[in-house]
Amino acid sequence: MRCLAARVNYKTLIVICALFTLLMVLLWNRCSSDRAGPYPRGLAGLERRAAASDPGRQQSEEASPQEQQKAPPVAGGFNNKAPGLKYEEIDCLINDEHTIKGRREGNEVFLPFSWVEKYFEVYGKIAQYDGYDRFEFSHSYSKVYTQRAPYHPDGVFMSFEGYNVEVRDRVKCISGVEGSRKPSHLHQQHLLVTQSTKLCVPLSTQWGPQGYFYPIQIAQYGLSHYSKNLTEKPPHIEVYETAEEKDKASRAAEWTVPKGCSLSTVADKAKFTSVKQFVAPENSEGVSLQLGNSRDFIISFDLKLTTNGSISVVLETTERNQLFTVHYVSNTQLIAFKDRDIYYGIGPRTSWSTLTRDLVTDLRKGVGLSNTKAVKQTKIMPKRVVRLVAKGRGFLDNVTISATAHMAAFFAASHWLVRNQDERGGWPIMVTRKLGEGFKSLEPGWYSAMAQGQAISTLVRAYLLTKEQAFLSAALRATAPYKLPAEQRGVKAVFMNRHDWYEEYPTSPSSFVLNGFMYSLIGLYDLKETAGEKLGKEARLLYERGMESLKAMLPLYDTGSGTIYDLRHFMLGTAPNLARWDYHTTHINQLQLLSTIDESPIFKEFVKRWKSYLRGGRAKHN
Repeated sequence: MRCLAARVNYKTLIVICALFTLLMVLLWNRCSSDRAGPYPRGLAGLERRAAASDPGRQQSEEASPQEQQKAPPVAGGFNNKAPGLKYEEIDCLINDEHTIKGRREGNEVFLPFSWVEKYFEVYGKIAQYDGYDRFEFSHSYSKVYTQRAPYHPDGVFMSFEGYNVEVRDRVKCISGVEGSRKPSHLHQQHLLVTQSTKLCVPLSTQWGPQGYFYPIQIAQYGLSHYSKNLTEKPPHIEVYETAEEKDKASRAAEWTVPKGCSLSTVADKAKFTSVKQFVAPENSEGVSLQLGNSRDFIISFDLKLTTNGSISVVLETTERNQLFTVHYVSNTQLIAFKDRDIYYGIGPRTSWSTLTRDLVTDLRKGVGLSNTKAVKQTKIMPKRVVRLVAKGRGFLDNVTISATAHMAAFFAASHWLVRNQDERGGWPIMVTRKLGEGFKSLEPGWYSAMAQGQAISTLVRAYLLTKEQAFLSAALRATAPYKLPAEQRGVKAVFMNRHDWYEEYPTSPSSFVLNGFMYSLIGLYDLKETAGEKLGKEARLLYERGMESLKAMLPLYDTGSGTIYDLRHFMLGTAPNLARWDYHTTHINQLQLLSTIDESPIFKEFVKRWKSYLRGGRAKHN
């Protein structure tokens, strides 16, 4: 009996163990399903839990972009859920103020990303890799660019090869007229530099729809094209007319000369070459040169007019293949648009000058012309340069179309800066600027340390390319406003009666804008390195004082999670003016450049910390 009882108890124990094991397997499968099931696709703006939230995995994906394209497939939408996943709508009370709808899955709550994005000022998008969707989240929207080391005054300026000043919606157009002040006696020597150059530079609407010449934008226009010229391949160029004898047979058929018009090849004593002479009344069709170029859209030609006249370029466009015509007219009107005709004034052009125009920019600025500060957005693009049409009386030579013309743009900016520098060594900004509540408005005629610095950087590069003394002389005179306080129309401020600072906006009280100050230091560095020990002495002293101030004051611009644009919170007792992410990365890029010419540890320390803020890093708290 005792053996039988033992046998029964043993069987019972086996059954109990089997049931317990089965129960554990079922529980494990359910938990695994709840935890590891695929994430639903198409959550219509819901915040998704992604593998990228794992720091270890995120680092791996950043190190190996190929792995990113092997992201696992994502399951279907709400009506096609994976087994075990149950979502329900839930009210989410935000700060006891308002309620939004979220989703609940067990103990997890999902908030709409459209709300998360605005509330935390973060960024995200659904991207597709090999047919699979993935949600990509980022703490910031701006990138840091590696600076070339060491920095040289004749090299690429920061990361300006990526700048496209002319396409900014606050650039009304690239002017065809000089817009320059009447040169003083001090500037007569500069006329030697610019006598055959017409200065096609940006016309800004940054702080007013009327349009004005803004030296910061003009310098940036020049520096960007200078940098592109160093980093891009030489452009493809197609020559259409040189008026030389060897071209007569091949080019004669491409000109159309209507009745009442004439076209001839003549020798020009000033150019020591043959040129095309045209006579075409304004009421005629004009003499035309067939171009037919659908590859490139930078047109250039030498022009001399003896009466009022125009050169027009006919473009086939993406606007239902419609033809638009860009007219370059011998008047001073900046820009006009009517029907499918765009007009740019280019001045009288009574002596030989080269006109170089970007037809893409000219078309889009004309179509987008508005009475507001910003140029209207448009998708129109040229597809083909059809022909060139000349009217009036004049001479034409060297008609070409190319992919780029970076040096023409660079020298247009450089020459403009020479001609428009005033007797005080500055480039007056002829528009009212209101920096904010508590600051006195800057009335037209104010100077900017950022303008002075970027103009110096432009002029130094022009000097190093040409060895023309006029460029270096203008750069040396540009240091004068650095030594004068705002009350005396200078750009100098002093922080806490101790640290010299060069003001982008010389306000009262001082504002101490960080990025403009660092641009001004880069200009001084370019000048001191180029001018030599004797001529560059003043620039060197200004640079050294500024660098001392920067090292001492950098901590004032660090919030522990980002940077500050200026010090108005200190000067006015207001809330801090936090730098948006593109200004934050500008601060980093500038410090990276300065760290290549000054090995002080403070620059590298701040670059490292400020970079971490872009990924959500924060300073330690108590």
